This record gives sequence, structure tokens and C-alpha cells, in this order.
Amino acid sequence: MPRLFVALPVPDEIAGELCLIQGGVPDAHWVAEENFHVTLAFLGEVDGAAMADAVEALATVEGPVLDLEIAGVDHFVEGNQPTALYATVVASPELVRLQERVRAVLRGEGLRVERRKFRPHVTLARFARRAEFGHHLAQFVASHNLLRLGPAEVESFGLYSSRTRDDGAVYTLEAEFPLGY
Repeated sequence: MPRLFVALPVPDEIAGELCLIQGGVPDAHWVAEENFHVTLAFLGEVDGAAMADAVEALATVEGPVLDLEIAGVDHFVEGNQPTALYATVVASPELVRLQERVRAVLRGEGLRVERRKFRPHVTLARFARRAEFGHHLAQFVASHNLLRLGPAEVESFGLYSSRTRDDGAVYTLEAEFPLGY
């Protein structure tokens, strides 16, 4: 069964700029440009019927074309161990409303949606357990904390599947949903 998530694609002009800052942190597993996205909802593993329900529900979601903006970088930690390095996405009211609508329609179909607090971001790198990063992580965050990219228009969101391989995850766009009234 595929793992599913709903996300915004990152516009090419922002994705290209994010690629330029990737580097300088030992043991970071850098995310490929084609995998950049902003997760709106994570469903986990679902069967084919649930995927069809998700597509049907998401087709009812309406919202305006969004302006995506990046405002700095930071990292997630679990305990004392960093797990990911990310670019912070500005949480515009339109983005937050879209995320809330996506979660609501999926739950309305009886689908399980991860309940984590919405912190819009683009993952730049992941870290394995016990990764050696030393002062490099803090230096990276300090060096790019003032990074500002965008705004750039996002005209759709999508339902993606994720399959894990030895060389990283492969994301496939399963269904795309236009934005704009």
C-alpha cells in the first residue's frame, strides 16, 4: 500500500534557489529538488478504495491561487537529535485556510489524517539517527536565517504517493487539484 500525503508543489523559481543553499552540513541527506513540497495533510498507508475516496473529497476543495514565500530556515529535533533541516514557509491566511479545508474534507470521508500542528515548511535535508553534524547545523541555520524567497504563485495542490527506496523516497503525483475561484 502506498503512503499518501496532500501537498503544494514548490514553484520552480523557489525550488532552484533552495537547491543553491543545500550543502555544508555533514551527514545531511539532501532532498532532491523534484521532491520539494509543502505538506498539507499526511494520510499514511491507505488502500485503493481509501485513495479513491481521498481523490473524490479533495476535488471539492476550493481556494484562491496562493503566493508561496520562504522566510528563513530552521530544523526539527526529536529529543536532542535533529531530524530535518527545512525552509520556513510563511503561513498566510489563505494557506492556513486551504490546509484546514483539506484536513476537514478528508476526515469527513472517514480518512485518518495525522494531527500534527501545521508548520508549513519545505524539507531541505533529513538526518539519520546519531548523525554527526557538529557546529555545521547551527552555522547553516545562522547563515540562512534571513533567507527570503518569493512570493511565487501556486496554482494547484496534489495528492502524492511516497515509496521508500534505498536511495531515498520517490514521490508520485496521483491527482492534481486546481486552485482559483
